[in-house]
Amino acid sequence: MEWLNIKKLFEDNKVNLKLEIINEKGKLNKIIREKDLHRPGLALSGFVQVFTYKRIQVIGNSEFTYLKTLSPALRKASIRRVLEFDIPCIIITNGNQPPQELLQIADEKEIAVFLTPFSTTKVTQLLSAYLDEEFAPKITIHGSLVDVYGVGLLFTGRSGIGKSEIALDLVERGHQLVADDVVNIIRKGNNVLIGAGSEMLQHHMEVRGLGIIDVRSIFGIRSIRKQKRIQVEVHLEDWDDSEDYERIGLDEETTKILEVTIQLIKLPIFPGKNITVIAEVIALNTLLKLEGHHPAIEFNKRLLKKMSTPAHPQEILWHDNE
Repeated sequence: MEWLNIKKLFEDNKVNLKLEIINEKGKLNKIIREKDLHRPGLALSGFVQVFTYKRIQVIGNSEFTYLKTLSPALRKASIRRVLEFDIPCIIITNGNQPPQELLQIADEKEIAVFLTPFSTTKVTQLLSAYLDEEFAPKITIHGSLVDVYGVGLLFTGRSGIGKSEIALDLVERGHQLVADDVVNIIRKGNNVLIGAGSEMLQHHMEVRGLGIIDVRSIFGIRSIRKQKRIQVEVHLEDWDDSEDYERIGLDEETTKILEVTIQLIKLPIFPGKNITVIAEVIALNTLLKLEGHHPAIEFNKRLLKKMSTPAHPQEILWHDNE
């Protein structure tokens, strides 16, 4: 999201932050365009050259202590200097009762002023986490996301190729469905992709020829989860005899989703091929690689070593007598 309005900020956080609006003319349709918070201590003291006024302004104990040291005239001038800027909103922490000058000038400028009983540290932590998620890059992908042995596998491919059926089979084998058909993906931090289902579909799934089923009701609460980190994209393809598919696993392909690189496995399918078991092996193989063991590389090393070592005569004549 590139912006957030004050009304949504208030509605989403009024319970967990116990926010209340304390001025009458504050506009709730103003837009927040920056996810970071700002404490306007320097601006209140008169230094506004680098004032980041486009951010939410958090006024805590330090700012109030400073304002209390000023005469009424200087306090009003200090507050007016700051509120001359186009500030989205002000959040006052620690249950501090703001000076009347602040509320009066905020009403003049139609700047919403909120009050919370929580400390500045707690407000900063909770609100920063909320804003990080709201402003994080997002994308929606057609596919199925399943947690297989703790690894998030994103199944993609043409419509009708069998993504939902594979996800259903994995659920039946004890794995967890995250999303089917519509996968909402958000990038957290620099390199973490989190996938979740849509609010409308939730834990429902469409099986062609059968219709809509409720996975949670059929398989129980342990068969679903709300969200999961995506680590591998498994792209299902129709078998093509002319295609040269990977057979060893040394040349790993990758793909980018929201500028995050993850492993890509192109999996050709044909009738009778057990894709479910292969999906489980993909997950287990990924766990091995995370532990530092790469089967394809280890096999290649053994093969090269064997090729460079002359065969012993006894090895040539050796037979399995059991």
